[in-house]
Amino acid sequence: MQIIHYPHPTLHYKSKPVKRVDAELRGMMAEMFDLMYAARGIGLAANQVGLPLRFFIMNLAGAKGEGEELVFINPTISRTTGTDEAEEGCLSLPGVYGPVLRPAEVLFSAYMPNGEKFEQKVNGMFARCVQHETDHLDGIMFIERMDEDSLYEIQPEVDQFELTFERLRSEGKLPTDEEIAAFQKDMEAKYA
Repeated sequence: MQIIHYPHPTLHYKSKPVKRVDAELRGMMAEMFDLMYAARGIGLAANQVGLPLRFFIMNLAGAKGEGEELVFINPTISRTTGTDEAEEGCLSLPGVYGPVLRPAEVLFSAYMPNGEKFEQKVNGMFARCVQHETDHLDGIMFIERMDEDSLYEIQPEVDQFELTFERLRSEGKLPTDEEIAAFQKDMEAKYA
């Protein structure tokens, strides 16, 4: 398992709701935390590691053994209030940052791996991370939330990711669309 980079097709795939959690899926969630910490992140959506499933992990401390490791399965944001602009980055676009305007406070619900549902109103970095990761599950990258001028400033960096992706694919170092679709179908049959 590895973190995939923009413009990998799975990053624009609308994730399917998770219907069951087994030991294998729990293992993948644990591996995602290791990948997230290694990349110095605070959140990671399933489709960022190629999984077409609707869940993400988060630890605002960004370090193993610190903060709280959270897994949100089938998250939904039901209410938002206020606005807040802050710089965001993404483990699928490492080194690229830009300002994103988002609601300041959100009410969201999700399931924990044990099947327990919870609902919480959050703000600050917690709210921003929940929105950023939920966007991923809907196939939306943070750069799609940036205003035109800010996006223009980082476009050369984004273009470089596209060129790298095309080069790696032409060298056979990345899966084809058909291989990705077959993997997604298998995972969905098992968990969605």
